[in-house]
Amino acid sequence: MDTTPPAAVDIRDLWKRFGQQIAVAGLSLQLPAGSFIGLVGPNGAGKTTTLSMATGLLRPDHGTVLVHGADVWRDPVAVKSRIGILPEGLRMFERLSGRELLQYNGRLRGLPGAEVDRRADELLRVLDLDGAGGKLVADYSTGMRKKIGLAAALLHNPEVLFLDEPFEGVDPVSAQTIRGVLKRYAATGSTVVFSSHVMELVEQLCDWVAVMTAGQVVAQGPLDSVRGDRSLHEAFLDLVGGPQQTGEALEWLGAHPVAADGGAEQ
Repeated sequence: MDTTPPAAVDIRDLWKRFGQQIAVAGLSLQLPAGSFIGLVGPNGAGKTTTLSMATGLLRPDHGTVLVHGADVWRDPVAVKSRIGILPEGLRMFERLSGRELLQYNGRLRGLPGAEVDRRADELLRVLDLDGAGGKLVADYSTGMRKKIGLAAALLHNPEVLFLDEPFEGVDPVSAQTIRGVLKRYAATGSTVVFSSHVMELVEQLCDWVAVMTAGQVVAQGPLDSVRGDRSLHEAFLDLVGGPQQTGEALEWLGAHPVAADGGAEQ
């Protein structure tokens, strides 16, 4: 009997080209429902492009993406009601306060005003932003922006949450707060998909991982099956082909001539 959980996100033969550069090359992924999923790869592997196409932010040249069976491009309204997105470089309405931003997002989602206010207050409190709810987003730090963006993505209680480098540029205190909220969300049976190139972070948070390089998937599956008896970092380097260091490289670096009198040579 097949015990594999159904796919929350089913990506089939996805392609995207920018001019002469192929960013995503025939990528297929089946991301299981109820999992905490890490999409990992070196810079330029195609992670952001893949997530952008999977969430309807970027149209693919070829291929399909299904979220719980709904086609992202044929039925975008149905899909976007079921997903939350925290993209890299998120642009916000900076002249709104944090609380106003959440209220605006909630009303766009069609939630009743009283329910929006209740959820916004809870999210601000849990994300340690209750003291900053009245401040303009323009005055938020990077960590605060990530947290208010996460709050906006969670406000409508999505089934699948997509996060692109959610910890990039975030201080340790904010990062710990975000981790706690994501773990709580995933524990409810919802699906988290986040991209990162920090293997240690993925290893701490995720139970399922997909490794990308050059626009393709080179490994996917439960964390333990992908890394085997190695760390994820070691498995990642084996899969993507880490650079080979030579003893002769940069032999001049750190070599400083010393004058005969013991001082630096003039």
